[in-house]
Amino acid sequence: MIARVATAVVAVADQDVMLEFFVGKLGFTTVMDREMWPGARWVEVAPSDGSGPRTSVVLSAAKDFDREPDAAYPMTFDAADLAATVAELRAAGVEVSDVVTEPWGSYIRVTDPEVRQLLVNDRG
Repeated sequence: MIARVATAVVAVADQDVMLEFFVGKLGFTTVMDREMWPGARWVEVAPSDGSGPRTSVVLSAAKDFDREPDAAYPMTFDAADLAATVAELRAAGVEVSDVVTEPWGSYIRVTDPEVRQLLVNDRG
């Protein structure tokens, strides 16, 4: 049977800008950055916490598949300490909301360079 979600794909306008955002600002690691065919790349990143099997994010160039960049992320992310995450991201120059608390948990919104918002949860 299926064991886990392996990758989530996000169609982006600029793979280099988004790779720098995920690795340079969010602290992800590059899992793979290879040519798929001439002029097209498979760019895959994942959280760098090293904790077991993880889902990675493929930063797919929308133009390579004759589509527009995605307007939103098809997933949410988790962080153990949202207040610390907000402070770290703001120090790195990332636009991030204050922590919002709801009955189901807390979250922040992180704006990427292409103006999509990542939702980061702390359901603790």
